[in-house]
Amino acid sequence: MEKKNSTTLSKENNQMNKEKCKKIQLISPRIRYVGMINDFGRTIAGQLRSGVVPLFNRDQAVNDHFIEAMRTNLRKALSSAVGKVNYSYTEHEKVKMLTVPTRWGHYSITLDKETENTEIKGIIDE
Repeated sequence: MEKKNSTTLSKENNQMNKEKCKKIQLISPRIRYVGMINDFGRTIAGQLRSGVVPLFNRDQAVNDHFIEAMRTNLRKALSSAVGKVNYSYTEHEKVKMLTVPTRWGHYSITLDKETENTEIKGIIDE
C-alpha cells in the first residue's frame, strides 16, 4: 500500500475544504464569497463567486478575517452566560456578511446587498 506524505494529504485537505466552500456557495446565487477561517483569522479555504470583483484587497481581507475570528472567540467566551452563537450578521452599505461559528473556526460568507433577510435565513438553516 502506498503511503501518502504530508504534502499530498495537505493538498487533498485543501481541495476538500475548497469543495465545502463551493457547496455552500451553491445554496444561493447571491453569495459573493465563502471562506473557512480558523480561530486566528487565517483563511483555510475560500471561494469567490465567478465574475465577482472583491471589495477588499489582500491586507483588508486578512484584517477582516482576524477581526471576525477575535469577535467569534470573544462570543464563545460569553456563551456560558447567553448560550452558543448560531451566527453573526453584519449589514454594510455594499454587502451583507454572515459569520457562522464551527468547532474549527468559522465560515465567513459575504452576500450581495440586495439579499433578502428570508434568503439569509435559508442560508443559515442549510
